[in-house]
Amino acid sequence: MSGTSAALTPPADAIAPVRHPDAPAPGELIGAHYEHCFGCGEGQAHGLHLATRAGEGVGVTAEFTVREAHQGAPGLAHGGVLATALDETLGSLNWLLRVIAVTGRLETDFVRPVPLGTVLFLDAEVTAVSGRKIYSRATGRIGGPEGPVAVRAEALFIEVKVDHFIDNGRPEEIRAAMDDPDQIRRARAFEVNP
Repeated sequence: MSGTSAALTPPADAIAPVRHPDAPAPGELIGAHYEHCFGCGEGQAHGLHLATRAGEGVGVTAEFTVREAHQGAPGLAHGGVLATALDETLGSLNWLLRVIAVTGRLETDFVRPVPLGTVLFLDAEVTAVSGRKIYSRATGRIGGPEGPVAVRAEALFIEVKVDHFIDNGRPEEIRAAMDDPDQIRRARAFEVNP
């Protein structure tokens, strides 16, 4: 990336990321962490419905199709939607580390326009960890996993406790998520960057 800020440069004492032994297996669909998440949830009619799979090491891949509801300029994806797709993909990396983390900083480069109907192929990896800070990067390509780069990003995620969501989320949604009888869905609602 050109012009990456110092905040996204891992410190000299940062360590290489380590995939958690209980992380999803390579190729496994990670799935939505919360039904109403705009990035990955099926409960959002105009959401991205991002499908993310665990990759090798501490990486993931994802895909989403740019639909009419995602356009900015006529016939082209909105830049904010593309940034959201990158952020959601980067947030999914936390499943491989088995930590709860939120986006602290996201820097995005828009390389080429993304037309409606395009399937955006995303790949992301954690590059370093320093205390509660998780450094990562992602790339979005059109035309296939080896296609031309359309967008790319670098990010800093900050590990948080579940109280971050409980203390700051709207009480109705927090209660609904916590009252879900499905233990797995209840836990997943709070496990990934919202």
